This record gives sequence, C-alpha cells and structure tokens, in this order.
Amino acid sequence: MNAARLLLIDDVVADRESLAARLRSRGFQVDAAASGAEALQFADDQAPDLILCELHMDDPDGLSMLERLTRDLPDVPLVVVTADSSMGDVMQALRLGAADYLWKPVADVDVLIHAVDSALERSRLRQENSRFKQELEEANRQLKEYVEELQQDQRAGREVQLGMLPPTPMAIDGFRMQHHIIPSLFLSGDFVDYFRITDRHFVFFIADVSGHGASSAFVTVLLKNFSRRLRREYRPRMLTAPGEILRWLNQELLESQLDRHVTMFFGVIDCQDNRLAYANAGHFPAPVMVCDGAAHYLEIPGKPLGLFPDARFASASIELPPSFRLALFSDGVFEVMDEPDLAAKEARLLRSACSAPDMDSLCHALGLAPGLEAPDDVTCLLLSRSG
Repeated sequence: MNAARLLLIDDVVADRESLAARLRSRGFQVDAAASGAEALQFADDQAPDLILCELHMDDPDGLSMLERLTRDLPDVPLVVVTADSSMGDVMQALRLGAADYLWKPVADVDVLIHAVDSALERSRLRQENSRFKQELEEANRQLKEYVEELQQDQRAGREVQLGMLPPTPMAIDGFRMQHHIIPSLFLSGDFVDYFRITDRHFVFFIADVSGHGASSAFVTVLLKNFSRRLRREYRPRMLTAPGEILRWLNQELLESQLDRHVTMFFGVIDCQDNRLAYANAGHFPAPVMVCDGAAHYLEIPGKPLGLFPDARFASASIELPPSFRLALFSDGVFEVMDEPDLAAKEARLLRSACSAPDMDSLCHALGLAPGLEAPDDVTCLLLSRSG
C-alpha cells in the first residue's frame, strides 16, 4: 500500500505540510495542493490513488469541488479531513462519494494511516471485483458464442442423422415398417435401418450406442455405412444366419477403436418362405411379437458389439403368421415410464404393443409425446403385416 500516490488538498499551510510529512514518513508519495483548482490540475496530469481533502477552504468551490472530483475520478477513494465542517456537511460529503472522514487535528498518525490504508484496500477490492466481473462477463459471452456454435453444429449433425434414416412408413412386399426416435440431446445414439437386400429378402435392425452426444452419434454413421456395405458384400448364408452379420459388425467396431459398444437386434425376412431369421447382440428389451391378440418377447441371448473380440452370436428363425406386429424398442423407453420396477415396466410394454395397431397409438400408450425431454434416447421400430 505504501507505494500509493496520494493527493492532499488543504489551504492551511501548516496542516498541509504536517499531514504530507506524516504520510511521506510512511512511504507514501504525496502531491500537496492549496486549492481546488491546483488539485484538479494535479488530478488531470496524473490520477492519484487516493485524495485527502479539507472540506471547507477559502476556495469558493467548496462541496462542488468535491462533487467534481468524485464525478471525474470515480475509482479514486476520497477521505475528508476537516476541522470546521458541520456533521451535515460531512454527511453530504459521504453522500457525494467520500470514503471516510477524519477530524482535525489528527493527533494519532496511526489513525490517519489506518483510514488511508482502509480506503485504499476498499478501492482495490472494488476494482478487483469490477475486473473479475468484466472477466466473467467476457467468459460468459465467449461461452454463449461457443454453445450457440455447438448447437448449430449439432443441429446440422441432427439433419445428417435424419437423412441417414430410412423413410417412415415404408412398405416392402406387404410388410410395413415405421420408426420413431426421440433423442435426449440434439444427436442420438439410437439408430434403425431397413432395406431390401435381395429380390426376396429384406433386413431390419435397431441399434443403441453406448453414451450420448456426438461421439455416440458418430457410431451411427458407421452403422449406416455398414448397411451400405452389407448390401454389396453379404454372403448368402448370412441371410439365414444373421448372427454371422453381427460377428462381422463386431470386428468392424473393434477395429474402429471408438471406445463405444452397441446393442443390436438384427432380422432378415424371407418374403418367399415367409420366415424371420434373427440374432441379438445384447439388445434390451427384446422385441415384442404380437399375433392373434397375444404378445410375447422374442428372446435370444447375445453379447454387445464392440467389446469381445471372439464373440459368437446365435441365430434363430420363426415362420411368420399372416397377420402380426413386431415392436422393437431401445432401453430408453423404460426411462420415461413411472412404474416402480422393471417387471412392471416390461408388463406395460407388452400391453402397449398388444393394444396399439400403429406407431401413433403405440407412442401414445407409452407416453412418448412430441417434445418429450427424456433422460436417454428413445426409439421405437414397428414392423407389421395385415392378413
């Protein structure tokens, strides 16, 4: 503090020199002025760190000089040192912005130094607080710009994701497919696809990538690319043993080293033989098969993709009835249910799939309203055929 520069204003020479000497003895730099005009000249040349001012001098400016100093130098603390002023004048000085006041004669130099040091410290804290506030405002501004830019990027990414999804609804040889995805963020880690792979076969799958956000969404791009490659590079035996397809995809994900795993239910429908071949890579819940007013889970064991190098995936097949619905979900559907335990939620999923003939009624039965803010991505895929 003792390196501070002080401006002392007093028209009484003895008082001015006495105070200046005391302050200099404590290491302060002191400019002394005998009038308001002289003080203002000092202040114009170099702003002081603190002003000590006699409140009433012969100078005609009086309190107006004090008002100007506090107006022109708002960051400079001002201490009133006065002998003849009334308490009303002191209060007026404080209202004008004075930081403190002392009564002459100042007999104890420690009282003087304490008043100066305290005013300087309060001024320093105010300036530091103002600087922190400006830095915080600037950081908030930059953060807001960053968030807006990130949201724009994610919206663009969401449009890309939507463009990768198949049409909904879509029909292939009397089978009807519909899907509905509610992302927990702009980007989704859930993905569905369905497409014809031969004249008599088409495939469908639902996938749930671990995690959320951009890194998980990037894996869905790999899944779409895999769909394209599968159309070109499949081997005929894969159409009756889709576990081989999952094994192939498992190796692809392990080699990508993206530190993400995927659960997936994969199905192949042979429209000529009227059969569904399927395999499950740890996807939960299992698909719900609805036929003749009854619903049951289509369960088959399997490990998630992208975790185990030597994983094998079992395949199964069933003959499809003339009329049926197959409802597939990501596990985020359980997050929006208010049932007390998993068993109750699974029972509700069966009831909802059994009673809902289409995607709109299925979403309504499960509470998947538009604009739902879900803690996890929620996806529904509905494959059906009417007899």
